[in-house]
This record gives sequence, C-alpha cells and structure tokens, in this order.
Amino acid sequence: MAADFDGVEIHAANGYLLDQFMESGTNRRTDAYGGVVEKRTRLLFEIVEALMPVWGPDRIGVRISPMGKMNDIHDDNPQATFGYVAERLGEYDLAYLHMVNPALEQMQIGKEPDSRALGMAKLIRSKFRGTLIVAGGFDAESGARWLHEGWADLIAYGRKFLANPDLPERLRLGAALNADDPGTYYGGGERGYTDYPSLAQDRGEQPKPCVDHSWR
Repeated sequence: MAADFDGVEIHAANGYLLDQFMESGTNRRTDAYGGVVEKRTRLLFEIVEALMPVWGPDRIGVRISPMGKMNDIHDDNPQATFGYVAERLGEYDLAYLHMVNPALEQMQIGKEPDSRALGMAKLIRSKFRGTLIVAGGFDAESGARWLHEGWADLIAYGRKFLANPDLPERLRLGAALNADDPGTYYGGGERGYTDYPSLAQDRGEQPKPCVDHSWR
C-alpha cells in the first residue's frame, strides 16, 4: 500500500506455502491446521481476514490451482477441497478469484480439456460468487470459448504476454503470435523479456530491441 499498489493477490497456488497447507498430499499436520478441509484451509482464510481491514475486500484477490501438479503437489479429493475453498471465498466479496486452468497441460499441447479438468473448472465457477479469472494455456479462440460458455468472467494471459508485448493488438487482428522461450524464464538478463518483437517492429515502423549492448 505504501508503494501505491492498487491491491494484493494472495498466492495460494502452484505448490507454494498456502497450497501446501490446503492440499492433503502435503499437509500432514495433526494440529488446528491439518486434517479435515476446514483445518487445512484455515490459514488461507485467516490471511484473507487479516488483510480485509487494510485493503477492503474489493482490493483483494486470491489465486488457486486446483488439480495442479507443480512441486509434486496433489490432493486426495480436489473437488471437495477446492469446492469448499471457492464457496468460502465467495462469502467475502473479494475483487476476484484467480484460478490456474485445471486443463492447462492439455491445452498447451492443443488438446481439448478432459472431462475431469473441465468438471473442476465448472465446479469452481458454480461455487464462487464473484468475478472468476482463469489463466493458463489459452489462445484467442479458446479464451473466447470459455467466456462464451460462462466458465470464466475474465481470461488471463501470462507467457503469451511475455512473448507478445502487443498481445491485445495481435488478438484483435488475429495475427500470428511469437512463441515464448521457457529457457529464459525466471531471470538471467533481458533476453526473453524485452527482445520479443512487436507487430510494429516487424513492419519496420519501430526499431527492434537490442539486448546485447552492441550498439554502445
């Protein structure tokens, strides 16, 4: 808040700490924060409630990744766990719930979501009363389909935005997308972050970026 951010997103996804508490595959605690789903998710809701007096609910979002596999995470009954989380979060009137697409891996290789993954997405949609953002594996066509079917209110793009600095224009025009390079993720310099060309640069209307400083 002191840095003038507009709000905060509580990261309870992707195998990080809060996800480890929520999912039965990692939470082996026997105290008030382990065991049944109400106890495993207790820390998440305590954090939400601690932040609400600071930001107000309309400035808080939460990110979850039901059926995610990152960092060997898993849950014995993800429908029950994340259905409960989504329903409880809907009671807080938060700005949004941000879900990692349960069908991420399938859609990344051009396959249709399987029934289990799609069932999870529909479950979260039915349980959460509020704005639902879904991210992961979408192109323009699949993003539009999920919005049309009502499986999400908003579609978020991450890796495609890294590789396409003018992604909204490309989606509007139906233009080809630059392929992202996973080998440049998570640091190592400018390469892979500032050197993907825009349409204007491809057309020669703007200079292309230089990341090796050879022009100096």
